[in-house]
Amino acid sequence: MELLISTPRDFSFKRTAISHGWYGLLPFEIDRDDWLLSRVLDLKDEKPVTVAITARKRQLRINTSRRLSQKAARQVIADVRHMLRLDDDLAGFYGLMARENDFAWVPTQGAGRLLRSPTVFEDLVKMICTTNCSWALTERMVTGLVQNLGRESNDGRRTFPTPEAMSLMPLKFYTNEVRAGYRAPYFKELADRVASGSLDVEQWLHSPLATDELIKEMRGVKGVGPYAAENVLKLLGRYDGLALDSWTRAKFFTVRNNGRKASDKKIARFYSRFNEWRGLVLWCDMTRDWLEV
Repeated sequence: MELLISTPRDFSFKRTAISHGWYGLLPFEIDRDDWLLSRVLDLKDEKPVTVAITARKRQLRINTSRRLSQKAARQVIADVRHMLRLDDDLAGFYGLMARENDFAWVPTQGAGRLLRSPTVFEDLVKMICTTNCSWALTERMVTGLVQNLGRESNDGRRTFPTPEAMSLMPLKFYTNEVRAGYRAPYFKELADRVASGSLDVEQWLHSPLATDELIKEMRGVKGVGPYAAENVLKLLGRYDGLALDSWTRAKFFTVRNNGRKASDKKIARFYSRFNEWRGLVLWCDMTRDWLEV
């Protein structure tokens, strides 16, 4: 079954699909030869479905692994729009970038939309999986969660697990099977809180709180420090924080400081003029070479 979505004039499928590492974590998969992004979507009331997304001119083509009801098709379209940030208004950001010689490439290439998961819960769990570890360990933890707890699509692939599925598992599952280490109790507690309804992370998307207050709420989740909170904020559409880590620091040294180390304060000063967009400017700056144009 094929579904079609029109895309904004300033949208780049390639730049968005590989905008950060989520494309390499299940249930996402990417074929960069044919520029096909796929993943399994959980339809809640129906069996999960695998979708394969490609772009043609100003249109996305979504091929599904089985025929869908009208209700399910609407959910797939909504999820794809959400994941690829099709409804994000970046006009102000692009206008700012167009006036900067070093960053005029950003609107020209349609950079700036950051791939995200269908749910804030999935983004939050994955972000905890990235803290204080190698990318290989992040991949192993996420793969363990998906393969053990995800619901199966008709093609055998699996969804990211729901909070309810994660909550049902004992702590030793996260220690022994997922190999989550010190994160094991964080996963268990987060899943328990979300499944019970005592914590609604999905409402962060539309929270009326100021960014600093929202960060405080996020950091009330065990395992979420400044780095994780500021990165999740970017996936919510707030770009105040730089979310510096060892990779972004090292890349800044190369790209902007002639290979010499620089303090976090110096990095912050460099992007401070971009105000509420500074975190997104930094990320575009550090990932410009991810796509050869």
